[in-house]
Amino acid sequence: MLDIKLIRENTEEVRAALLKRMDDVDLDGIIALDEKRRGLVERIDTSRAQRNELAKKIGKLRAQKQDSAELEAEAAALRDAITEAEQGLASAEAELRQRMDELPNMPDDRVPAGGKEANQVVRTWGEKPQLPEGAPDHVALCTKLGLVDYERGVKLGGNGSWIYTGMGAAMEWALLNFFNQEHFADGYTFMLPPHMLLDECGYTAGQFPKFRDDVYHLAVEEGERERFLLPTAETAILNVYRDELIPFEKLPIKAFAYTPCYRREAGSHRSEERGTIRGHQFNKVEMFQFVPPELAEQAFEELVGKTERLVQKLGLHYRTTLLAAKDASASMRMTNDIEVWLPSLGIYKEVSSVSWAGEYQARRASIRFKRAPKGKSEYVHTLNGSGLATSRLFPAIIEQHQQPDGSVRVPEPLQKWLGVEVLKP
Repeated sequence: MLDIKLIRENTEEVRAALLKRMDDVDLDGIIALDEKRRGLVERIDTSRAQRNELAKKIGKLRAQKQDSAELEAEAAALRDAITEAEQGLASAEAELRQRMDELPNMPDDRVPAGGKEANQVVRTWGEKPQLPEGAPDHVALCTKLGLVDYERGVKLGGNGSWIYTGMGAAMEWALLNFFNQEHFADGYTFMLPPHMLLDECGYTAGQFPKFRDDVYHLAVEEGERERFLLPTAETAILNVYRDELIPFEKLPIKAFAYTPCYRREAGSHRSEERGTIRGHQFNKVEMFQFVPPELAEQAFEELVGKTERLVQKLGLHYRTTLLAAKDASASMRMTNDIEVWLPSLGIYKEVSSVSWAGEYQARRASIRFKRAPKGKSEYVHTLNGSGLATSRLFPAIIEQHQQPDGSVRVPEPLQKWLGVEVLKP
């Protein structure tokens, strides 16, 4: 959520920033609602003060056994006026909240306007593997090596489902273990959060109400609170400190979590989404930071750097891209995607998004800190990054490390867990 004061005092600056990711921006309606709200608050406060003065006068008249009927009538009229104004205030605040909720975050000045076509490649690492013509793709390799059972996965979970089997399951778990060990060694707090979250978690993360239909909602009994399956551990970690005042000396807070992620998206018939590239459930390790504003830029670079090092240690060619405003999440002010190369498709696919939300999520979640016990509270800045998601990383490993004889070289960090250096047919 944006700061209404910022919108009120810097309207054109906010409008120009939002037009990077919106076709039209109506801030005038929001400002009018805010003026109405503030006017009602002032009217209510004035009326309450007047009623309190009348109450004192009525009390004195009654103590002196004098007639207070006229003042009591005035007090009753004030009471009715206050009730009417309070109802108007509640309505204005609800409408203003709804309008504010619909606004995305303001992109950073460095973020280009537009959609995917405006994304900017920041850097690349490694060389594109030169595979012989007719080299098998990840689906064929995984099937031949017995790493993934696609047909039986569909039998169990429908389209967009698969089963890691044998050494494939071992490599998937080795990847997750590798990521967890790296983050743990870097001093991040390890979390294993619930997979079923309350609806307010989705609102806080900026996913609800706009993207409410993108997640799986659970059927609940009458009177129970609404819940959904988490689409990413970011949604859970952010809400750990919801409605809390964090002591300044505890910042920055760095955490990571492993979870499956559940999303209402599935593989299509497009070749670039075959196999495990897109599905209803996939595994991901998520990094998160809560920081004071002055450390946010440093935190962003740290998360991008950590993600890049993980991909480098796996020996994969990749590129890092600055996302344009319309291609990034609406909650984020700036996002870098780390994209691995898939030789069979001749395209890059994102395996991590590292994003800086500024105070947008913290405002929705009411997560603050104080620099001094009697100081003014401030909103933290929140940042998150996949470290990493495996469902696209797995195909990249299989394709980039395939050998002429049909085997696949196991990346060095995973060899100890698997107990082999090469996966053979």
